[in-house]
Amino acid sequence: MYIHEQPNWPDLRWDAAKLAGPLAEVRHLQGRLIGRMQSLGFQLREEAALQTLTQDVVKTSEIEGENLDTQQVRSSIARRMGVNIGGLPPVDRNVEGIVEVMFDATNGYELPLTAERLFGWHAALFPTGRSGRQRITVGAWRKDVNGPMQVISGPYGHETVHFEAPGHERLEGEMTRFLEWFNTRSSTDPVLRSALAHFWFVTLHPFEDGNGRIARAIADSVLAGSERSPQRFYSMSSQIQQERKAYYDVLERCQKGSLDVTAWVEWFLGCLQRAIQASELTLQAILTKARFWESHAGKAINSRQRLLLNRLLDGFEGKLTSSKWALIAKCSQDTALRDIGDLVERGILVRQEAGGRSTHYELVPPRM
Repeated sequence: MYIHEQPNWPDLRWDAAKLAGPLAEVRHLQGRLIGRMQSLGFQLREEAALQTLTQDVVKTSEIEGENLDTQQVRSSIARRMGVNIGGLPPVDRNVEGIVEVMFDATNGYELPLTAERLFGWHAALFPTGRSGRQRITVGAWRKDVNGPMQVISGPYGHETVHFEAPGHERLEGEMTRFLEWFNTRSSTDPVLRSALAHFWFVTLHPFEDGNGRIARAIADSVLAGSERSPQRFYSMSSQIQQERKAYYDVLERCQKGSLDVTAWVEWFLGCLQRAIQASELTLQAILTKARFWESHAGKAINSRQRLLLNRLLDGFEGKLTSSKWALIAKCSQDTALRDIGDLVERGILVRQEAGGRSTHYELVPPRM
């Protein structure tokens, strides 16, 4: 018997005493992180929010097996935030869609969650009306024309079925009940409500596809409300992606048990705690970047050099070669070599001698 088949569904229960300690620790970490961020200047907070939301969008899609171009995601988010990062690449519709969903979820955390709003998120995720090559029902509850909705993970042909969601005939009533609960004021701590909303929505799985991404967007919206701020400085989706086996395992266990979801909430709080702790690395990278530009303030650095140096500071994937420089900066190979040679001569870049086409360049580590 699945949890949604229990007689008293959806009266979810949890052990408040067991969760009190983990919840208090999460709330402490949230407050400490917000305090640290408020002590930074506006520009650094903006950069932290841009980097965190980029990670969130990339990783929430990666959990579902979709690999987005990180620079396109960053470009789309920067445009919405009004941040000038230079060299913005064109952005695919599917990237714009998930960014739109995440922005609306976190910036609109005070807005009611309605069926129409969820339909808009779903349509944004699937602008072509297709999931991969398959046409799906977009902006409406699923119809189950191909049989019951099964929640699966894993590669095509080797999927693991975790549970079955309620049938289509129940969805209208189930979603009405969920939305009424979500929009009703409650004395339950909003961090706990975030965990409950995530679990409840995943259980219903009301759309043909995109349910995981929307569930995580809903959870992020409640977390934004718990902090009274749309700015995100930690990425829950990044942490879930790292722990996705445990994520699916605990969801599956709780779907096949009683209405007691203590195990799920406990895991969610632990994952959230680790996500906040991981934000320290993001903050450190941003501070390193700020110190780098402070140390080179007033130096003649052209727009191409600034673009590529920022790419390196943001965590360049792979090795930076002169050909990659020319491609990213949209310049000739000769211009790329002059740009690089200038930075090497000034001690900003260092050449890694590998010979021939393997020659690449790295930032000179800052002096301690």
